[in-house]
Amino acid sequence: MNNNKRLPHTPPDTRHRIRELAYFRMIHESDLVCRQSTRMDRTFAILCHLLRNVAGLSSTEIVDVEEMVAMFLHVLAHGVKNRVIQREFVRSGETVSRHFNIVLLAVLRLYEELIKRPVPVTSNCNDQRWKCFENCLGALDETYIKVNVLAGDRPTFRTRKGEIATNVLGVCDTKGDFVYVLAGWEGSAADSRILRDAISRENGLQVPKGYYYLCDARYPNTEGFLAPYRGQRYHLQEWRGAANAPTNAKEYFNMKHSARNVIERAFGVLKGRWAILRGKSYYPLQVQCRTILACALLHNLINREMTYCEDVEDEDEGDSTYATTTASEDIQYIETTNEWS
Repeated sequence: MNNNKRLPHTPPDTRHRIRELAYFRMIHESDLVCRQSTRMDRTFAILCHLLRNVAGLSSTEIVDVEEMVAMFLHVLAHGVKNRVIQREFVRSGETVSRHFNIVLLAVLRLYEELIKRPVPVTSNCNDQRWKCFENCLGALDETYIKVNVLAGDRPTFRTRKGEIATNVLGVCDTKGDFVYVLAGWEGSAADSRILRDAISRENGLQVPKGYYYLCDARYPNTEGFLAPYRGQRYHLQEWRGAANAPTNAKEYFNMKHSARNVIERAFGVLKGRWAILRGKSYYPLQVQCRTILACALLHNLINREMTYCEDVEDEDEGDSTYATTTASEDIQYIETTNEWS
């Protein structure tokens, strides 16, 4: 007598009904549930339209576009493993993995559609944060995102905090939309080295002559990039209260320069929105780097299309990681330099 127990087989029609119900509840039951599941409201339909008509995404024999996009967004939003999607959509692990990568590549094909073109600050700007920075295009900074690499590569990807991560360069406009993202550099790589790589690439970061981005003191104060004065107060909390008003021109400049925090807020919203960027990665490095860029593109789409963006649990990127230095290290003038070390 064979006592081995087999799991009951679910008929195909039943599996199909379960998938339809899961998809309906996730996308169509209410905007609130849709936002919780995919971080989008009816913008989900706009994304599917773009993927079909611009990126050339089409249904496969077993999965239609809407279902594969829903699975993809649910993974990004909640950082869940393959087996969770298998259970919710009654799909095999191979099907989930294959369609995740299909949608990932399709989203990257929307790069020209979704990447933001920065608009420079004008002389008649009314935004108090930016009116002092005519011709400024936005701000840039780095952030660490955990990655999965081979054991032999871990020493170079190890950050100062001991995490295995990639050092991601992010550039955003004055509204917090991403205009450039470069992922893949080792966690131990210097920020200035990554920036130099970004501007040297054929399709890398472009800074038109006469325009610039705000950056912190770890980057070179060179043409196209404006850093704060060293040896002066810079952190936002240092200016709070009437007794902490700037006492000289350099401090006043640094206080205004804190508009650069727009990139840190953008990183915070990005990580708060997409949990896959916060936890341990189970994907190969190339897939994870593609995922980082895809999340930035979807971030821009949400900012563009959603009239109401539900508050997310922003990851605290800090108001600045710039550490003040001694007075002898002051930058005497804000001028360009060729130094990249």
